[in-house]
Amino acid sequence: MIPNYKAVHNKFKLNGYHYTHETLKEVAYSFVKEGDVYEKQLGDFLLDWLDSNDAILVNTSGSTGIPKSIKLQKQAMVNSALATGDYFKLKPGDSALLCLPTSYIAGKMMIVRAIILGLNLDLVYPSSNPLEHIARDYDFTAMVPMQLENSLSSIEKIRVVIVGGAKVSKSLSNKLESISDTEIYETYGMTETVTHIAARKLNNNENKEFEVLPNIKITQDQRDCLVIDAPHLADGQIVTNDIVKLHSESSFELLGRIDNVINSGGIKMHPEQLETKLDSFIDSNFFIASSENKTLGEEVVLVVEGKENSISSDFHEVLNKHEIPKKILFADNFIRTSSGKINRVKTLESLKKLS
Repeated sequence: MIPNYKAVHNKFKLNGYHYTHETLKEVAYSFVKEGDVYEKQLGDFLLDWLDSNDAILVNTSGSTGIPKSIKLQKQAMVNSALATGDYFKLKPGDSALLCLPTSYIAGKMMIVRAIILGLNLDLVYPSSNPLEHIARDYDFTAMVPMQLENSLSSIEKIRVVIVGGAKVSKSLSNKLESISDTEIYETYGMTETVTHIAARKLNNNENKEFEVLPNIKITQDQRDCLVIDAPHLADGQIVTNDIVKLHSESSFELLGRIDNVINSGGIKMHPEQLETKLDSFIDSNFFIASSENKTLGEEVVLVVEGKENSISSDFHEVLNKHEIPKKILFADNFIRTSSGKINRVKTLESLKKLS
């Protein structure tokens, strides 16, 4: 039987204490009134989750478009939590760590999973190194790539880690290959799909494909972009701008975003694939973009956060002739969204204004 969004699992605990629907409201009020900023965010979400409405407003990050608020059905969030529990074999009483801010969907869903699946959830400040002062082990947590990279020395404390919110770099993926005691998965999803709808194992796995979670169907449109059919999560199909290669009815390889594609002299290139090639040659944050070229239409541009000495001089050796950047731009600091993702468009615009 599928639980209703009003249910609170009898195994659910927050910071070691079990709460009912009513007592959880009291805790939420306390967080809002007396807590730190991250606790106030949690309290606000809990009050929204526990009210009589059947839907909730959630903010998108704005990394691929204008930030906006969208309405999600609470029952869809419950269905997403159940799918995650099935896929990662989470059971009532398992321990979980919340180290993400609850202002966005990833942090909110950690709360929902705990309430619905009956997890023992501990809350910590969402820092860049969330395991730094953690003494105990956990069964499950969600992180962004920066948190995962900073936690590698202690990652064996977690049985299953899911990482999302930004691209996992090749250098980070290489560091994960030697980790055997922790299962680490990169996730794919968005606010509209109530966080992830697919995952791929990063350590001890040679496959590049994402595998969809239960009850998800995937196809492609005429642009080769991913189309998601998940009636338990959203009404109607979700058409993405992510170009994919389908490997089966339940698995796909992510190639890049169609709105990032560079057409240089009739040759189409995916910035994300060039970034993967360059990852081990550049020590700083960077991304591939394009600028107008009178002859070619567009030309490849490399944008680096930092100074020239952060780039290896032989980086061009891994690129084809047409992939070599015609320009390299340096920024002291990238412009980021409120959730910490690099805003490529605004960063590039700011550099053009300075040139």
